[in-house]
Amino acid sequence: MTPRANQEEEKKEPRVSLVVVSHNQREALEQCLESIERAEGRPDYQVIAIDNGSSDGSAALVDRFPAVQWTRLPKNFGLTKAWNIGWRAADAPYVLFLHADTVLEPATIRLLAEALDSNQEAVAVCPLLVDREGRPTPQLGSLPPTGDWSTAAAEGEPLRRVDYPRGAALMVRVFYIKAIRQIDERYGQFGADAELAMQIRRSGRKILLVPAARAIHQGRGAYSTIERADFLLGRAVFLGKYQGFGAGLSARMASIFGPLFGFRLGELRYTVAGQKIDGTQE
Repeated sequence: MTPRANQEEEKKEPRVSLVVVSHNQREALEQCLESIERAEGRPDYQVIAIDNGSSDGSAALVDRFPAVQWTRLPKNFGLTKAWNIGWRAADAPYVLFLHADTVLEPATIRLLAEALDSNQEAVAVCPLLVDREGRPTPQLGSLPPTGDWSTAAAEGEPLRRVDYPRGAALMVRVFYIKAIRQIDERYGQFGADAELAMQIRRSGRKILLVPAARAIHQGRGAYSTIERADFLLGRAVFLGKYQGFGAGLSARMASIFGPLFGFRLGELRYTVAGQKIDGTQE
């Protein structure tokens, strides 16, 4: 191969950029990255791992996965900032956002990219989220976000329009995120996926579910005190932005009085202070 051919090969644009965000999830992150390495067409994918201030030895995975581009943040800056860092580093036209506790089937990335290739009206696509036995897991939410999720049907149309899929696995056209400049960083850990879904709805574009594409997502059984507070604060941001000042204020007050009357004092401490997960938390 000539030097010129080598240079052209080096400059080849990846087909998809994957952004995997993790915070103290070393075992799950390793499984996620292993599934990416087994993916069909792996040489055509750029993989960007954002380590959100982990202290569990996740840094040791750098040597285990040398082809991955690693960004290690000094603190947990939350999912929204990590997504913005990740998509800005993406060299491909499509970016696949993944939670660290997501494991992909070998054909998933290819199937999602092909769905975007053939559906120009779609801005984003998502796989069917399943458990390790292949049963659908909670994936579809409502806008404004409530924190409740329903499962998607595994059978039916090969492509299905959905309003708000959770961000555990979501492929988006990079140009669209550039068009809105960034994902609103008034959200901390929760709210980035709802924000993207709402922006796509307002623009009259589509999000498509591709049931043939599968991703194993176990999810988490419980959230920490600050994570619960972060969700309430993010919901208040969403309502204030899309339903007006009054709705936002009501939700902000609810984020205080709900924990107060429920005697969730740790949560109350964060909601009173407006403390989301954005790197400024203790």
